[in-house]
Amino acid sequence: MREDGEIAKPAILFLCLGNICRSPLAEGAARAAFARAGIDAKLDSAGTGDWHVGHAPDRRAQAEARRRGIDIPALRARQLSPDDFYDFDLILAADETNLRDARAIRPAGATADLMLMLDLLPGRKGQGVTDPYYGKDDGFASTWDDVEAIASALVAEFSAKG
Repeated sequence: MREDGEIAKPAILFLCLGNICRSPLAEGAARAAFARAGIDAKLDSAGTGDWHVGHAPDRRAQAEARRRGIDIPALRARQLSPDDFYDFDLILAADETNLRDARAIRPAGATADLMLMLDLLPGRKGQGVTDPYYGKDDGFASTWDDVEAIASALVAEFSAKG
């Protein structure tokens, strides 16, 4: 809550390795879920690596999102920056490697909470969202199921706060 008593607009960053599979799927799912709930939120995604900066999400991620009624081809990969730890309230890492890499660049005095995406789901604490990049196309459906559940959990949390 802000000092004026208004509920602060949630600011959430989804984080994976290259920002072309898991985190843009999570961003897309969250954008849709927050919009359906009528909650104004700042939502973005980033990667810990720089290999895909400026690229659209993986074509298979785009296809899976489109299959679920979500359009993500306009998203562009970017790399996590120290400023993100001040610009967002919550940074959700896809797996332990991303979490570790984010902790390594987290500035002293950073204000963002940092945790695993699946920590939001009962019985999934400490687990990582499976990276479908090197697998078969059907792996993207499983990843979507996870990020959609994460988006629903976030909406439930912020609906309760509002």
